[in-house]
Amino acid sequence: MDLNTSLSIATSGLEATQYAIGVLSQNVSNASTTGYVEEVANVNTKDTTGTGSGVSIGLTTRNVNNALEAGLYTQNADVEALTVKDNSLSTITALQGSTSSDSGSTDTLSDELGNVSDALTTLVSDPTDSTAQSTVISDAQSLVSTISTLSDAYQSARQSAQDSIVSGVSSVNTDLTTIGSLSQQIVALQVQGASTADLENERAEAMSDLSSKVSVTFTETSTGDMLVKTADGTQLPTEPASGSGIEIPTSTWPLSTSDSTLTTTSAYTDPSTLTSDPAAIELNGKDITTSLTGGSLGANIALRDTTYPTMQAQLDSFSYTLANRFESAGLSLFTSSSDSMTFSDGTTLASDGSTTTANSSSISSTNITGFSSTLEVNPSFVSDTSQLVPDGSTTLAAAALSTALGSADADVSGDLAAPSTSLGATGTISTGYSGTQSLSELATTLTSAQAAVASSATSDLSTATTVQTSLATKVSDVSGVDVDNEMSNIVALQNAYTANAKVVTVVQTMWTALLDAV
Repeated sequence: MDLNTSLSIATSGLEATQYAIGVLSQNVSNASTTGYVEEVANVNTKDTTGTGSGVSIGLTTRNVNNALEAGLYTQNADVEALTVKDNSLSTITALQGSTSSDSGSTDTLSDELGNVSDALTTLVSDPTDSTAQSTVISDAQSLVSTISTLSDAYQSARQSAQDSIVSGVSSVNTDLTTIGSLSQQIVALQVQGASTADLENERAEAMSDLSSKVSVTFTETSTGDMLVKTADGTQLPTEPASGSGIEIPTSTWPLSTSDSTLTTTSAYTDPSTLTSDPAAIELNGKDITTSLTGGSLGANIALRDTTYPTMQAQLDSFSYTLANRFESAGLSLFTSSSDSMTFSDGTTLASDGSTTTANSSSISSTNITGFSSTLEVNPSFVSDTSQLVPDGSTTLAAAALSTALGSADADVSGDLAAPSTSLGATGTISTGYSGTQSLSELATTLTSAQAAVASSATSDLSTATTVQTSLATKVSDVSGVDVDNEMSNIVALQNAYTANAKVVTVVQTMWTALLDAV
Protein backbone atom coordinates (compact mmCIF):
# COMPACT_ATOMS: atom_id res chain seq x y z
CA MET A 1 0.00 0.00 0.00
CA ASP A 2 1.55 3.32 -1.04
CA LEU A 3 1.60 6.45 1.10
CA ASN A 4 -1.16 8.22 -0.88
CA THR A 5 -3.54 5.34 -0.32
CA SER A 6 -2.72 5.22 3.38
CA LEU A 7 -3.33 8.96 3.69
CA SER A 8 -6.62 8.70 1.79
CA ILE A 9 -7.85 5.87 4.01
CA ALA A 10 -6.92 7.71 7.22
CA THR A 11 -8.47 10.98 6.01
CA SER A 12 -11.75 9.26 5.09
CA GLY A 13 -11.70 7.67 8.55
CA LEU A 14 -11.30 11.08 10.18
CA GLU A 15 -14.23 12.50 8.19
CA ALA A 16 -16.47 9.49 8.93
CA THR A 17 -15.60 9.51 12.62
CA GLN A 18 -16.30 13.23 12.87
CA TYR A 19 -19.67 12.71 11.14
CA ALA A 20 -20.59 9.82 13.46
CA ILE A 21 -19.65 11.82 16.58
CA GLY A 22 -21.89 14.64 15.33
CA VAL A 23 -24.86 12.27 14.97
CA LEU A 24 -24.32 10.77 18.42
CA SER A 25 -23.98 14.21 19.99
CA GLN A 26 -27.26 15.25 18.44
CA ASN A 27 -28.91 12.10 19.82
CA VAL A 28 -27.70 12.95 23.33
CA SER A 29 -28.86 16.56 23.13
CA ASN A 30 -32.35 15.46 21.97
CA ALA A 31 -32.73 12.48 24.31
CA SER A 32 -35.64 14.13 26.16
CA THR A 33 -37.34 15.65 23.09
CA THR A 34 -40.86 14.28 22.55
CA GLY A 35 -41.12 12.20 19.40
CA TYR A 36 -37.36 12.17 18.77
CA VAL A 37 -36.05 8.87 17.42
CA GLU A 38 -32.44 7.75 17.64
CA GLU A 39 -30.49 8.61 14.50
CA VAL A 40 -27.97 6.14 13.11
CA ALA A 41 -24.76 7.22 11.39
CA ASN A 42 -24.15 4.95 8.40
CA VAL A 43 -20.57 4.54 7.12
CA ASN A 44 -19.78 2.37 4.09
CA THR A 45 -16.49 0.76 3.07
CA LYS A 46 -14.93 1.84 -0.22
CA ASP A 47 -13.49 -0.80 -2.48
CA THR A 48 -11.15 -0.10 -5.36
CA THR A 49 -10.48 -3.10 -7.63
CA GLY A 50 -10.98 -5.48 -4.75
CA THR A 51 -8.79 -3.52 -2.39
CA GLY A 52 -10.11 -1.53 0.56
CA SER A 53 -9.61 2.19 0.02
CA GLY A 54 -11.24 3.78 3.04
CA VAL A 55 -14.80 4.60 4.05
CA SER A 56 -17.58 6.86 2.78
CA ILE A 57 -20.35 8.65 4.65
CA GLY A 58 -23.82 7.25 3.95
CA LEU A 59 -27.30 8.60 4.68
CA THR A 60 -28.27 9.11 8.30
CA THR A 61 -31.27 6.94 9.15
CA ARG A 62 -33.74 6.70 12.05
CA ASN A 63 -34.09 3.63 14.26
CA VAL A 64 -37.88 3.51 14.27
CA ASN A 65 -40.58 0.86 14.72
CA ASN A 66 -43.61 2.20 12.87
CA ALA A 67 -46.07 -0.22 14.46
CA LEU A 68 -45.07 0.78 17.99
CA GLU A 69 -45.14 4.46 17.06
CA ALA A 70 -48.66 4.10 15.64
CA GLY A 71 -49.85 2.37 18.79
CA LEU A 72 -48.39 5.14 20.94
CA TYR A 73 -50.06 7.83 18.84
CA THR A 74 -53.42 6.12 19.35
CA GLN A 75 -52.85 5.86 23.09
CA ASN A 76 -51.78 9.50 23.27
CA ALA A 77 -55.20 10.49 21.93
CA ASP A 78 -57.02 8.29 24.44
CA VAL A 79 -55.05 9.56 27.43
CA GLU A 80 -55.39 13.22 26.50
CA ALA A 81 -59.15 12.85 25.88
CA LEU A 82 -59.67 11.21 29.26
CA THR A 83 -57.45 13.78 30.97
CA VAL A 84 -59.55 16.64 29.60
CA LYS A 85 -62.77 14.88 30.57
CA ASP A 86 -61.54 14.00 34.06
CA ASN A 87 -60.32 17.53 34.77
CA SER A 88 -63.56 19.08 33.56
CA LEU A 89 -65.88 16.74 35.46
CA SER A 90 -63.93 17.05 38.72
CA THR A 91 -65.43 20.52 39.14
CA ILE A 92 -68.95 19.12 38.88
CA THR A 93 -68.41 16.28 41.32
CA ALA A 94 -66.94 18.72 43.85
CA LEU A 95 -70.17 20.74 43.69
CA GLN A 96 -72.45 17.71 43.95
CA GLY A 97 -70.96 16.48 47.21
CA SER A 98 -71.56 13.00 48.61
CA THR A 99 -74.64 10.83 48.22
CA SER A 100 -74.57 10.09 51.94
CA SER A 101 -77.82 8.75 53.38
CA ASP A 102 -77.53 11.14 56.35
CA SER A 103 -79.99 13.86 55.40
CA GLY A 104 -78.56 17.32 55.89
CA SER A 105 -74.97 16.10 56.14
CA THR A 106 -73.98 17.35 52.67
CA ASP A 107 -75.17 19.76 50.00
CA THR A 108 -76.48 17.16 47.57
CA LEU A 109 -79.88 17.59 45.98
CA SER A 110 -81.34 14.77 48.08
CA ASP A 111 -80.10 16.36 51.31
CA GLU A 112 -81.43 19.79 50.36
CA LEU A 113 -84.74 18.15 49.48
CA GLY A 114 -84.66 16.37 52.83
CA ASN A 115 -84.28 19.71 54.57
CA VAL A 116 -87.42 21.00 52.81
CA SER A 117 -89.29 17.86 53.87
CA ASP A 118 -88.16 18.30 57.49
CA ALA A 119 -89.20 21.96 57.44
CA LEU A 120 -92.67 21.05 56.12
CA THR A 121 -93.03 18.40 58.82
CA THR A 122 -92.22 20.98 61.48
CA LEU A 123 -94.68 23.43 59.92
CA VAL A 124 -97.50 20.87 59.93
CA SER A 125 -96.97 20.33 63.65
CA ASP A 126 -97.13 24.08 64.37
CA PRO A 127 -98.66 25.99 61.42
CA THR A 128 -98.82 29.33 63.22
CA ASP A 129 -95.11 29.44 63.98
CA SER A 130 -93.67 32.18 61.73
CA THR A 131 -90.18 30.77 62.16
CA ALA A 132 -91.33 27.39 60.85
CA GLN A 133 -92.95 29.15 57.87
CA SER A 134 -89.74 31.07 57.13
CA THR A 135 -87.67 27.90 57.43
CA VAL A 136 -89.70 26.22 54.70
CA ILE A 137 -89.04 29.16 52.37
CA SER A 138 -85.36 29.35 53.36
CA ASP A 139 -84.77 25.65 52.78
CA ALA A 140 -86.66 25.79 49.47
CA GLN A 141 -84.46 28.72 48.39
CA SER A 142 -81.37 26.76 49.41
CA LEU A 143 -82.53 23.85 47.23
CA VAL A 144 -83.14 26.21 44.32
CA SER A 145 -79.72 27.79 44.86
CA THR A 146 -78.04 24.37 44.69
CA ILE A 147 -79.89 23.58 41.47
CA SER A 148 -78.95 26.97 39.99
CA THR A 149 -75.30 26.50 40.98
CA LEU A 150 -75.18 23.13 39.25
CA SER A 151 -76.82 24.52 36.12
CA ASP A 152 -74.35 27.42 36.03
CA ALA A 153 -71.47 24.95 36.50
CA TYR A 154 -72.65 22.86 33.53
CA GLN A 155 -72.85 25.92 31.32
CA SER A 156 -69.51 27.31 32.50
CA ALA A 157 -67.79 23.98 31.80
CA ARG A 158 -69.55 23.73 28.45
CA GLN A 159 -68.44 27.25 27.48
CA SER A 160 -64.91 26.37 28.54
CA ALA A 161 -65.06 23.32 26.26
CA GLN A 162 -66.30 25.51 23.40
CA ASP A 163 -63.46 28.00 23.90
CA SER A 164 -60.97 25.12 24.00
CA ILE A 165 -62.40 23.79 20.73
CA VAL A 166 -61.71 27.10 18.98
CA SER A 167 -58.13 27.28 20.27
CA GLY A 168 -57.72 23.54 19.65
CA VAL A 169 -58.62 23.92 15.96
CA SER A 170 -55.88 26.53 15.61
CA SER A 171 -53.36 24.21 17.26
CA VAL A 172 -54.38 21.30 15.02
CA ASN A 173 -53.92 23.53 11.97
CA THR A 174 -50.44 24.48 13.15
CA ASP A 175 -49.44 20.85 13.61
CA LEU A 176 -50.92 19.77 10.28
CA THR A 177 -49.20 22.50 8.29
CA THR A 178 -45.92 22.02 10.18
CA ILE A 179 -46.05 18.39 9.08
CA GLY A 180 -46.77 19.61 5.55
CA SER A 181 -43.93 22.12 5.53
CA LEU A 182 -41.41 19.54 6.77
CA SER A 183 -42.74 16.95 4.33
CA GLN A 184 -42.08 19.31 1.42
CA GLN A 185 -38.45 19.62 2.53
CA ILE A 186 -38.12 15.86 3.06
CA VAL A 187 -39.48 15.07 -0.40
CA ALA A 188 -37.07 17.56 -2.00
CA LEU A 189 -34.03 16.15 -0.16
CA GLN A 190 -34.94 12.55 -0.97
CA VAL A 191 -35.01 13.45 -4.66
CA GLN A 192 -31.45 14.77 -4.24
CA GLY A 193 -30.41 11.62 -2.36
CA ALA A 194 -29.62 13.62 0.78
CA SER A 195 -30.23 12.64 4.41
CA THR A 196 -33.63 13.55 5.87
CA ALA A 197 -33.32 12.07 9.37
CA ASP A 198 -33.22 15.45 11.14
CA LEU A 199 -36.32 16.69 9.32
CA GLU A 200 -38.10 13.40 9.94
CA ASN A 201 -37.48 13.78 13.66
CA GLU A 202 -38.84 17.32 13.59
CA ARG A 203 -41.90 16.00 11.75
CA ALA A 204 -42.30 13.19 14.29
CA GLU A 205 -42.42 15.79 17.07
CA ALA A 206 -45.30 17.57 15.30
CA MET A 207 -47.02 14.22 14.70
CA SER A 208 -46.76 13.33 18.38
CA ASP A 209 -48.22 16.70 19.34
CA LEU A 210 -51.09 16.29 16.87
CA SER A 211 -51.86 12.79 18.18
CA SER A 212 -52.66 14.24 21.61
CA LYS A 213 -55.18 16.66 20.11
CA VAL A 214 -57.21 14.33 17.90
CA SER A 215 -57.26 10.65 16.93
CA VAL A 216 -55.33 10.35 13.68
CA THR A 217 -53.33 7.84 11.66
CA PHE A 218 -50.19 8.59 9.67
CA THR A 219 -49.07 6.99 6.42
CA GLU A 220 -45.74 7.85 4.79
CA THR A 221 -45.68 7.68 1.01
CA SER A 222 -42.82 6.35 -1.09
CA THR A 223 -41.75 9.92 -1.83
CA GLY A 224 -41.46 10.83 1.85
CA ASP A 225 -44.74 12.75 2.11
CA MET A 226 -47.03 12.13 5.11
CA LEU A 227 -50.78 11.46 4.83
CA VAL A 228 -52.94 12.25 7.89
CA LYS A 229 -56.41 10.78 8.41
CA THR A 230 -58.94 10.96 11.24
CA ALA A 231 -60.20 7.82 12.96
CA ASP A 232 -63.11 7.56 10.50
CA GLY A 233 -60.83 7.93 7.47
CA THR A 234 -61.34 11.62 6.67
CA GLN A 235 -58.10 12.91 5.16
CA LEU A 236 -56.72 16.10 6.68
CA PRO A 237 -54.60 18.05 4.19
CA THR A 238 -51.19 19.24 5.33
CA GLU A 239 -50.23 21.35 2.32
CA PRO A 240 -52.38 23.92 0.47
CA ALA A 241 -52.81 23.79 -3.27
CA SER A 242 -50.17 25.61 -5.27
CA GLY A 243 -51.21 29.14 -6.04
CA SER A 244 -53.53 29.35 -3.05
CA GLY A 245 -51.44 32.07 -1.46
CA ILE A 246 -51.44 30.22 1.89
CA GLU A 247 -48.06 30.17 3.60
CA ILE A 248 -47.35 27.27 5.92
CA PRO A 249 -47.10 26.60 8.79
CA THR A 250 -50.32 28.46 9.67
CA SER A 251 -52.97 28.27 12.40
CA THR A 252 -55.85 29.28 10.11
CA TRP A 253 -55.87 26.44 7.55
CA PRO A 254 -57.17 23.79 6.71
CA LEU A 255 -59.83 23.66 9.48
CA SER A 256 -62.10 26.54 10.42
CA THR A 257 -64.66 27.36 13.12
CA SER A 258 -65.72 30.43 15.08
CA ASP A 259 -66.28 31.63 18.62
CA SER A 260 -69.71 31.11 20.20
CA THR A 261 -71.28 32.22 23.46
CA LEU A 262 -73.37 29.24 24.55
CA THR A 263 -76.68 29.21 26.39
CA THR A 264 -78.70 26.30 27.74
CA THR A 265 -80.56 26.17 24.42
CA SER A 266 -77.42 26.19 22.24
CA ALA A 267 -76.83 22.92 20.41
CA TYR A 268 -74.55 21.71 17.63
CA THR A 269 -76.59 20.60 14.62
CA ASP A 270 -75.79 19.56 11.09
CA PRO A 271 -75.36 22.94 9.34
CA SER A 272 -76.66 21.43 6.10
CA THR A 273 -80.13 21.29 7.67
CA LEU A 274 -80.06 24.00 10.35
CA THR A 275 -77.92 26.93 11.39
CA SER A 276 -75.69 25.52 14.08
CA ASP A 277 -74.84 27.36 17.28
CA PRO A 278 -72.07 26.64 18.14
CA ALA A 279 -70.50 26.73 14.70
CA ALA A 280 -69.38 23.53 13.03
CA ILE A 281 -65.73 22.69 12.36
CA GLU A 282 -65.32 22.76 8.61
CA LEU A 283 -62.79 21.50 6.10
CA ASN A 284 -63.07 23.25 2.74
CA GLY A 285 -66.66 24.21 3.57
CA LYS A 286 -67.67 20.70 4.67
CA ASP A 287 -68.69 19.97 8.27
CA ILE A 288 -66.34 17.39 9.78
CA THR A 289 -67.13 18.00 13.47
CA THR A 290 -68.24 14.43 14.08
CA SER A 291 -65.08 13.09 12.41
CA LEU A 292 -62.86 14.75 14.98
CA THR A 293 -62.79 12.30 17.86
CA GLY A 294 -60.27 11.51 20.58
CA GLY A 295 -57.54 13.76 21.92
CA SER A 296 -58.21 17.08 23.62
CA LEU A 297 -60.24 18.40 20.68
CA GLY A 298 -62.50 15.35 20.45
CA ALA A 299 -62.98 15.32 24.24
CA ASN A 300 -64.07 18.96 24.30
CA ILE A 301 -66.51 18.34 21.45
CA ALA A 302 -68.02 15.42 23.40
CA LEU A 303 -68.23 17.50 26.59
CA ARG A 304 -69.89 20.37 24.76
CA ASP A 305 -72.34 18.36 22.64
CA THR A 306 -73.08 15.27 24.74
CA THR A 307 -71.86 15.13 28.33
CA TYR A 308 -72.98 18.51 29.65
CA PRO A 309 -76.21 18.74 27.61
CA THR A 310 -77.18 15.36 29.12
CA MET A 311 -76.40 16.56 32.65
CA GLN A 312 -78.36 19.75 31.99
CA ALA A 313 -81.31 17.72 30.70
CA GLN A 314 -81.26 15.53 33.82
CA LEU A 315 -81.28 18.61 36.06
CA ASP A 316 -84.00 20.30 33.99
CA SER A 317 -86.14 17.18 34.27
CA PHE A 318 -85.70 17.06 38.04
CA SER A 319 -86.45 20.80 38.39
CA TYR A 320 -89.64 20.59 36.34
CA THR A 321 -90.79 17.50 38.25
CA LEU A 322 -90.12 19.27 41.57
CA ALA A 323 -92.28 22.25 40.59
CA ASN A 324 -94.94 20.11 38.90
CA ARG A 325 -95.46 17.70 41.80
CA PHE A 326 -95.67 20.47 44.39
CA GLU A 327 -98.19 22.33 42.22
CA SER A 328 -100.19 19.13 41.70
CA ALA A 329 -100.35 18.76 45.50
CA GLY A 330 -101.87 22.23 45.67
CA LEU A 331 -98.74 24.05 46.86
CA SER A 332 -97.22 26.04 43.99
CA LEU A 333 -93.97 26.55 45.87
CA PHE A 334 -91.71 26.59 42.78
CA THR A 335 -91.97 28.37 39.43
CA SER A 336 -89.82 30.08 36.78
CA SER A 337 -88.24 33.51 37.10
CA SER A 338 -88.08 34.14 33.35
CA ASP A 339 -91.41 33.10 31.87
CA SER A 340 -94.80 31.66 32.63
CA MET A 341 -94.94 27.98 33.54
CA THR A 342 -97.67 25.53 32.62
CA PHE A 343 -98.03 22.48 34.87
CA SER A 344 -99.37 19.06 34.01
CA ASP A 345 -102.84 19.92 35.40
CA GLY A 346 -103.13 22.88 32.99
CA THR A 347 -102.46 25.64 35.52
CA THR A 348 -100.18 28.41 34.27
CA LEU A 349 -98.28 30.73 36.60
CA ALA A 350 -96.54 33.95 35.64
CA SER A 351 -93.00 34.61 36.87
CA ASP A 352 -94.42 36.57 39.80
CA GLY A 353 -96.46 33.55 40.92
CA SER A 354 -99.83 34.80 39.77
CA THR A 355 -102.20 32.74 37.61
CA THR A 356 -102.02 33.65 33.93
CA THR A 357 -102.67 32.29 30.44
CA ALA A 358 -100.17 30.02 28.71
CA ASN A 359 -98.24 31.33 25.70
CA SER A 360 -96.00 29.80 23.08
CA SER A 361 -92.90 30.19 25.25
CA SER A 362 -94.46 28.92 28.47
CA ILE A 363 -92.36 26.28 30.22
CA SER A 364 -94.07 22.89 30.12
CA SER A 365 -93.14 19.20 30.19
CA THR A 366 -92.17 19.41 26.49
CA ASN A 367 -90.32 22.72 26.83
CA ILE A 368 -88.02 22.50 29.84
CA THR A 369 -84.56 23.07 28.33
CA GLY A 370 -82.70 25.37 30.70
CA PHE A 371 -85.53 25.47 33.24
CA SER A 372 -83.20 24.63 36.13
CA SER A 373 -81.37 27.92 35.55
CA THR A 374 -84.61 29.92 36.03
CA LEU A 375 -86.22 27.88 38.82
CA GLU A 376 -87.21 30.00 41.80
CA VAL A 377 -89.34 29.88 44.94
CA ASN A 378 -92.76 31.38 44.17
CA PRO A 379 -92.44 35.12 44.94
CA SER A 380 -95.93 35.23 46.46
CA PHE A 381 -94.87 32.76 49.18
CA VAL A 382 -91.60 34.62 49.77
CA SER A 383 -93.46 37.89 50.37
CA ASP A 384 -96.12 36.26 52.56
CA THR A 385 -95.01 33.00 54.18
CA SER A 386 -98.42 32.57 55.85
CA GLN A 387 -99.78 31.47 52.46
CA LEU A 388 -98.12 28.14 53.17
CA VAL A 389 -100.83 27.56 55.81
CA PRO A 390 -103.78 29.75 54.75
CA ASP A 391 -106.02 30.51 57.74
CA GLY A 392 -103.80 28.19 59.78
CA SER A 393 -104.77 25.17 57.68
CA THR A 394 -102.09 22.50 57.21
CA THR A 395 -103.87 20.92 54.25
CA LEU A 396 -101.43 22.21 51.59
CA ALA A 397 -98.30 21.47 53.58
CA ALA A 398 -99.52 17.99 54.52
CA ALA A 399 -100.44 17.27 50.88
CA ALA A 400 -96.98 18.36 49.76
CA LEU A 401 -95.43 15.94 52.24
CA SER A 402 -97.63 13.00 51.32
CA THR A 403 -97.92 13.43 47.55
CA ALA A 404 -95.33 15.86 46.15
CA LEU A 405 -92.62 14.15 48.20
CA GLY A 406 -94.36 10.76 48.17
CA SER A 407 -93.43 7.57 46.35
CA ALA A 408 -96.82 5.97 45.69
CA ASP A 409 -97.49 5.03 42.05
CA ALA A 410 -100.18 7.71 41.75
CA ASP A 411 -97.68 10.36 42.90
CA VAL A 412 -94.85 9.48 40.51
CA SER A 413 -96.48 8.17 37.33
CA GLY A 414 -98.48 9.54 34.44
CA ASP A 415 -98.30 13.32 34.16
CA LEU A 416 -96.33 13.39 37.40
CA ALA A 417 -93.49 11.20 36.08
CA ALA A 418 -90.24 13.03 35.44
CA PRO A 419 -89.62 13.67 31.70
CA SER A 420 -86.97 11.16 30.66
CA THR A 421 -86.83 11.28 26.85
CA SER A 422 -86.91 13.83 24.01
CA LEU A 423 -85.01 16.33 26.14
CA GLY A 424 -82.45 19.04 25.40
CA ALA A 425 -82.39 21.67 22.69
CA THR A 426 -82.35 19.00 19.98
CA GLY A 427 -85.03 16.83 21.62
CA THR A 428 -82.77 13.78 21.35
CA ILE A 429 -81.45 13.46 24.91
CA SER A 430 -82.69 11.02 27.54
CA THR A 431 -81.90 10.99 31.25
CA GLY A 432 -80.91 7.32 31.20
CA TYR A 433 -83.13 6.37 34.13
CA SER A 434 -86.81 5.98 34.99
CA GLY A 435 -88.93 9.04 35.72
CA THR A 436 -91.37 7.12 37.96
CA GLN A 437 -89.39 7.67 41.15
CA SER A 438 -89.95 9.88 44.17
CA LEU A 439 -88.26 13.29 44.19
CA SER A 440 -85.74 12.02 46.72
CA GLU A 441 -84.96 8.98 44.56
CA LEU A 442 -84.70 11.16 41.45
CA ALA A 443 -82.25 13.48 43.22
CA THR A 444 -80.09 10.57 44.37
CA THR A 445 -80.23 8.86 40.96
CA LEU A 446 -79.26 12.08 39.16
CA THR A 447 -76.29 12.68 41.46
CA SER A 448 -75.18 9.05 41.26
CA ALA A 449 -75.50 8.93 37.45
CA GLN A 450 -73.39 12.05 37.00
CA ALA A 451 -70.85 10.92 39.58
CA ALA A 452 -70.57 7.61 37.70
CA VAL A 453 -69.64 9.48 34.50
CA ALA A 454 -66.84 11.28 36.33
CA SER A 455 -65.72 8.13 38.13
CA SER A 456 -65.57 6.23 34.86
CA ALA A 457 -63.38 8.93 33.33
CA THR A 458 -61.00 8.77 36.27
CA SER A 459 -60.82 4.97 36.19
CA ASP A 460 -60.39 4.83 32.41
CA LEU A 461 -57.68 7.50 32.59
CA SER A 462 -55.71 5.42 35.07
CA THR A 463 -55.90 2.36 32.82
CA ALA A 464 -55.09 4.28 29.65
CA THR A 465 -52.12 6.00 31.29
CA THR A 466 -50.69 2.64 32.33
CA VAL A 467 -50.96 1.38 28.74
CA GLN A 468 -49.43 4.60 27.42
CA THR A 469 -46.50 4.30 29.81
CA SER A 470 -45.91 0.71 28.75
CA LEU A 471 -45.99 1.63 25.05
CA ALA A 472 -43.73 4.63 25.59
CA THR A 473 -41.23 2.38 27.36
CA LYS A 474 -41.27 -0.09 24.46
CA VAL A 475 -40.83 2.71 21.94
CA SER A 476 -37.97 4.11 23.98
CA ASP A 477 -36.31 0.70 24.20
CA VAL A 478 -36.46 0.32 20.42
CA SER A 479 -36.20 3.87 19.11
CA GLY A 480 -35.20 6.07 22.03
CA VAL A 481 -31.79 7.39 22.92
CA ASP A 482 -29.76 5.50 25.53
CA VAL A 483 -27.52 8.31 26.73
CA ASP A 484 -25.05 5.97 28.49
CA ASN A 485 -24.65 3.87 25.35
CA GLU A 486 -24.28 6.95 23.16
CA MET A 487 -21.58 8.40 25.42
CA SER A 488 -19.75 5.08 25.35
CA ASN A 489 -19.87 5.10 21.54
CA ILE A 490 -18.60 8.68 21.47
CA VAL A 491 -15.55 7.65 23.55
CA ALA A 492 -14.88 4.76 21.13
CA LEU A 493 -15.18 7.11 18.16
CA GLN A 494 -12.84 9.61 19.77
CA ASN A 495 -10.26 6.82 20.10
CA ALA A 496 -10.81 5.93 16.44
CA TYR A 497 -10.38 9.58 15.48
CA THR A 498 -7.10 9.70 17.43
CA ALA A 499 -5.87 6.53 15.68
CA ASN A 500 -6.66 7.91 12.22
CA ALA A 501 -5.00 11.20 13.14
CA LYS A 502 -1.85 9.31 14.12
CA VAL A 503 -1.83 7.54 10.77
CA VAL A 504 -2.07 10.89 9.01
CA THR A 505 0.78 12.22 11.15
CA VAL A 506 3.00 9.17 10.43
CA VAL A 507 2.32 9.42 6.66
CA GLN A 508 3.17 13.11 6.70
CA THR A 509 6.40 12.32 8.60
CA MET A 510 7.31 9.65 6.06
CA TRP A 511 6.62 12.04 3.17
CA THR A 512 8.84 14.63 4.78
CA ALA A 513 11.64 12.11 5.29
CA LEU A 514 11.34 10.93 1.70
CA LEU A 515 11.49 14.44 0.31
CA ASP A 516 14.49 15.25 2.50
CA ALA A 517 16.27 12.16 1.24
CA VAL A 518 15.78 13.28 -2.34
